[in-house]
Amino acid sequence: MNRVYNFSAGPSMLPVEVLEKAQKEFVYYGSSGMSVMEMSHRSKDFEQILYHTEDTLRELMKIPNNYKILFLQGGGSTQFAMIPMNLMNKNHKADYVKTGQWATKAIEEAQKYGKVNIVASSEDTTFDRIPVLDKNKFDAEADYFYITLNNTIYGTRYTVLPDTGKVPLVGDMSSSILSEEIDITKFGLLYAGAQKNLGPAGVTVVIVREDLLGNAIEFTPTMLRYDIHVKNNSLYNTPPTYGIYFMGLVFDWVKQQGGVKQLQKINEQKASILYDFLDNSKLFRGTVVKKDRSLMNVPFVLPTEELNKKFIAEAQSKGFVNLKGHRTVGGMRASIYNAMPIEGVKSLVDLMEQFEKENK
Repeated sequence: MNRVYNFSAGPSMLPVEVLEKAQKEFVYYGSSGMSVMEMSHRSKDFEQILYHTEDTLRELMKIPNNYKILFLQGGGSTQFAMIPMNLMNKNHKADYVKTGQWATKAIEEAQKYGKVNIVASSEDTTFDRIPVLDKNKFDAEADYFYITLNNTIYGTRYTVLPDTGKVPLVGDMSSSILSEEIDITKFGLLYAGAQKNLGPAGVTVVIVREDLLGNAIEFTPTMLRYDIHVKNNSLYNTPPTYGIYFMGLVFDWVKQQGGVKQLQKINEQKASILYDFLDNSKLFRGTVVKKDRSLMNVPFVLPTEELNKKFIAEAQSKGFVNLKGHRTVGGMRASIYNAMPIEGVKSLVDLMEQFEKENK
């Protein structure tokens, strides 16, 4: 059976080379005589895996030493609570930009712990753009400023980061981490769920600046305190050991591709192929303002719901799967993360061209 082109937004396509290496090591890891899945998280073998994974990510993203890297559980959604619990601790207020469903959920959660100032929103146009930010609406006394760097559902992305001055910038990078270069020093905290560009679902990476640690709101549960996890090197409780191991393999693969800089070039090329077709098609249409288009998630529609369903069914039958758009948007969405080869995008465009010819 041949592998399909999987355009899922997450859990998503993984590099075949990584899957094959994990398969090879599944029963016996190194000289341990056991699978990583059986390994104690306190063992020397797993300690080496953990350090390797952390060190490789630090190298790939050029993370300075005054930032701590954590491998946590609970997905990105748990960060919606952990961030205000740990950072909304001085003036008990924060600035948020509302750019989609995940930003909305983050706002709703943060409002339980303090005052949320919604600096800007693109909800009025169904989140089809990154809203223009007026610095006069920034709160200089905010404990942090929160953005979602790439919006998985609606297909938008920040191309310019907001200048928040002394207010720490916090970013959800779940669907764009390792897809393009980014200056970590612009942020106080970044986080990403693994299941898009990092590995299988179950691990959440948090990168946090040291000076933001140790001031969690008094009632914060121990398991939700960043400083506790830093002190215990992500081993306060049993972490998702196999997910961390697999993530390390993905990081090795990224290095082998030439690092984040080279992957960004490839991602820009893939996105350009798809967007160029959408811009010139008389049947398919992209849904995002051009300047804010995502490199990772490309939503598009056909003139009728009947045609949308027909295209999704035809694509599925030909090995192009998980193209159905999110239930809140409809239409189609092609998620073209790092593991999606250029050939996959070119083949999708060929399919779209053929569909257009047959459905004029």
